[in-house]
Amino acid sequence: MEPAGRILGAALTGLFFLTGIHGGHLRSSRVLKMDQALLTFHNQQTEEVHVSYTSDYCYKCLFQPLVRNNASAVVSTKFTLTLQVTSQLRNSTLCRWSQRYEEGGHYSVWIRPSEPPNNPTCTHHVEKSPRNAYLPLVAAALLLALIVLLFAVAPYIYRRRCTARLVATICCKGPPSSLDHDGTQDGEAETSNSNTKHRRLCSLDAFRGFALTVMVFVNYGGGGYWFFQHAPWNGLTVADFVMPWIVFIMGASVLLAFTSMQRKGVRRVQMLRKLTWRTVVLILLGFCFLNYSPRDGPLSWSWLRVPGVLQRLGFTYFVMSLMQTLWGQKEVPLRAHHWWNPVQDVVLYWPEWLFIILLESIWLCITFLMPVPNCPTGYLGAGGIGDEGLYPNCTGGAAGYIDSWMFGDNMFRYPTCKEMYRTTQPFDPEGVLGTINSVVMGFMGMQAGKIIIFFRRKDVHIMSRFLLWAVILGICAAILSKCTRDGGFIPVNKNLWSLSYVTCMGCFSFLLLGAMYFVMDIKGWWGGQPFIYPGMNSIFVYVGHSLLGFYFPFSWEMHFQESHWEWLFQSLWGTSLWLLISYLLYRKKFFLKI
Repeated sequence: MEPAGRILGAALTGLFFLTGIHGGHLRSSRVLKMDQALLTFHNQQTEEVHVSYTSDYCYKCLFQPLVRNNASAVVSTKFTLTLQVTSQLRNSTLCRWSQRYEEGGHYSVWIRPSEPPNNPTCTHHVEKSPRNAYLPLVAAALLLALIVLLFAVAPYIYRRRCTARLVATICCKGPPSSLDHDGTQDGEAETSNSNTKHRRLCSLDAFRGFALTVMVFVNYGGGGYWFFQHAPWNGLTVADFVMPWIVFIMGASVLLAFTSMQRKGVRRVQMLRKLTWRTVVLILLGFCFLNYSPRDGPLSWSWLRVPGVLQRLGFTYFVMSLMQTLWGQKEVPLRAHHWWNPVQDVVLYWPEWLFIILLESIWLCITFLMPVPNCPTGYLGAGGIGDEGLYPNCTGGAAGYIDSWMFGDNMFRYPTCKEMYRTTQPFDPEGVLGTINSVVMGFMGMQAGKIIIFFRRKDVHIMSRFLLWAVILGICAAILSKCTRDGGFIPVNKNLWSLSYVTCMGCFSFLLLGAMYFVMDIKGWWGGQPFIYPGMNSIFVYVGHSLLGFYFPFSWEMHFQESHWEWLFQSLWGTSLWLLISYLLYRKKFFLKI
């Protein structure tokens, strides 16, 4: 996710816990913004009480003060809250409850004495019924379903010649080379079609375009829904799937592209020159053009962020391309009666596997064995008020410490944990340690490319191996995380790019690519529209939406902030414009090459 999108997400997350408004009751006519509810407390006891809260999504977080006695407070409706009422006189908890309040609702909490007097009761009353926060999402889903249905049915209704030409134009039939990936046929693989020796795999471009479309949507705020924003720390949301999908498909593209070049006899020096140039361009694009606003003037070094999305993609691309250049196979050896033939796509690449195992061993050793000042060894928490407030300055453990040592203040200053966990330390989700596991994620994509090459013309074998890898990686993720959000050996964490996160995302990537491969490249039921268009111009769409995405007509200043309607419309509108632009560029045969 780009910095501008992250800053917007952090600002939205700031609405999570707008704490109490002291000094009397708020009027019931108060207009609440999206994801907010109003709580009014009525203390009928003679002693003073304090109300505090914590979010159930916040792992072992300290209770934070909300209001005292008779007062009102605006609270978040995104997650379930645990509230407690304590007696200032007796220093004890009078009552405690957990509830997820609904958007726009006004609630009253009556704190009444009872017999015996040390057992007061807290009762809830709904003063104003909440609104349905998910109604805009349902309406948008129905509208999109209707549009898809119309596009699917239209060719069968209108049998005119012009319609046939239009359908033939937009269908994935022999599209030109994508210049997003080295100008080579990244998605080429031999198929069982005897009339064509090579055919571009539409599923690769569609997968890339689908991930990019979701990224644009969540960068525009995703309608303000919390599950379209990154998780505060551990756990998964829709936004957390995007970056691993892009890295995965980049790995598959690298494998196919460099294998094609090796088959054509391209010298190793030429490939090294190509991969180095592309790496430098990606890193410079991310560092010079997609940095957020400096505090001391344009391009001030004191505020420029060194890590970033394109920087990580560039480095990951460099490592994967270098592995394929040094240890790749030009042709699939045809040897019979070897025990390793069923797993030749693994055995023949043993140097790459040794390198990946070494990288992951480095990540594990640094993460769990490196001592961090004033922090427990192997700490993976968010710090702040989490873990009962014992480690407030230990955000990210070893990962955060290494980044602060290398980059100082030139890091991301608005991590997703900042508001919920009340952290004060900068933490970069595209830091050094996470980049190691980004390479591992890309290597899984390379494995998908090897499967396509080694088992060409054998669609059943390809699909079964995709499924096998998904099952293996899913089991690994389940074991590492213990199928919990916070209680596993290694929690699923996008900020850290933890091992369980990578294996979990690898599982979903193999499943999604396998499904697209079956529907598009085996059965031919779908040509990948509209995702294939941004998928073939991914660099242009990514850089364009990052630089221009927060200007009109892609977005505007919202005036109706009490619900998700306008924000969801804006997010869908901006995403649709980039799909339209990529389609027009596709029609003009313009593909950005770096």
